[in-house]
Amino acid sequence: MVHGELWTLKELFVYPNEYIYWSVQIVMYPFMTGLVAGAFVLSSLYHVFGIKQLKDMARFALVFSFALLFAAPMPLLFHLMQPFRGMHVFMTPHFTSAIAAFGIVFSGYGAIVASELWFLYRKRFVEVSLPLKEKKDKTLLEWIKFVIFCTLTLGAYDISEESLKRDEKAIKILAGVGIPVACFLHGYAGFIFGSVKANALWMTPLMPVIFIMSAIVSGIALCLLTYIVTMEIRKFVAVRKRSRAAYRFQTREEIGGVEINVIRMTAKYLLFFLIFAISLELLDLIFRGYTAVKSWDVLRTIIYEKDFTNIFILQYTIGNLIPFILLLLPNLSIKRAVVGVALVLFGVFMMRWNVVIGGQAFSLSFAGYMHYHMPIIPHDWETFKEGLGGAVSIFVMPFVLFWIMDKIFPVFGSDKEKRATH
Repeated sequence: MVHGELWTLKELFVYPNEYIYWSVQIVMYPFMTGLVAGAFVLSSLYHVFGIKQLKDMARFALVFSFALLFAAPMPLLFHLMQPFRGMHVFMTPHFTSAIAAFGIVFSGYGAIVASELWFLYRKRFVEVSLPLKEKKDKTLLEWIKFVIFCTLTLGAYDISEESLKRDEKAIKILAGVGIPVACFLHGYAGFIFGSVKANALWMTPLMPVIFIMSAIVSGIALCLLTYIVTMEIRKFVAVRKRSRAAYRFQTREEIGGVEINVIRMTAKYLLFFLIFAISLELLDLIFRGYTAVKSWDVLRTIIYEKDFTNIFILQYTIGNLIPFILLLLPNLSIKRAVVGVALVLFGVFMMRWNVVIGGQAFSLSFAGYMHYHMPIIPHDWETFKEGLGGAVSIFVMPFVLFWIMDKIFPVFGSDKEKRATH
């Protein structure tokens, strides 16, 4: 059976070898890489531009960006008929194609984020490893912890004030260098689509810019949503245990006070980037209608008829307009912020869906259409990885990694712990 035949329905005149080859995993790929770039940009707002109100969110976003980084290439590995071929991108990187360049950009970006995390948490590594080093009778767990944190110090045990200032300087430099690299990491995904001359919907020079701007929006939105959920869990635990020591020296009221201030400040920057993202998408749509090239007839049918609900109802109205209003209204509450950022994430996902799936919805004959039906209930491995199960697995993966990384790179802590890592 031909790849894509299981979920493709054809209408009117479609060539026999045409199918929806790029399924939901190729939708997830630019969506996940966008989250990586957006989370890093959010962390850089503090480290590079010195926005002190985002100090706590910056550390949270940086660790989350590192967790997302491991999940970013997974959709491609799921989609490949031979997943082990995916390693060739990292082992033989070159610039002769956009996909091949991914190996260089991804490796470079990963090195930048890992280095920034090391400088940010180096003092913690030293403070954890030194007492364990002096302790004689260690338990098995203490031995494991000792080996991990001693390895992470890389032999740099100097935590004098002068050394920590050099660490802060290195963090700022790495964050500054990382911003264009993070944007390029996701911009090249837009370049892949925008450079496909055989597809009228994708071929536009605005595609990389649109992808970058929507990536920043989605990354900030996901970090904000995860931050809110995490803080609410912390408040719930603080109430249940009714002890200041039970939650790293913070009461429910202290947690809530920190939370709402960070949320409102982060929401302002989310709105700022959301305006640019919406403006670029509408500009591209207007430009296509104004130029009205030969392919515009079939594109108009796709945009204003076949995919009208996906584009104008789900993406622009529910995913853009409604959250924009919710976040713009004064006195932003936590509940309103949760609804707003969740709808923003939905809107960005629908944008990726409309680009990837919508770009394959019309035949190259310009006289037929194809409809994609995502497999919901899998009956074999192919329908699982290219269906709802595979997409959900990819989306859950960074949250699991984030929970594990928090054991080594704690994103929350007492005032003493925060001073140790800033």
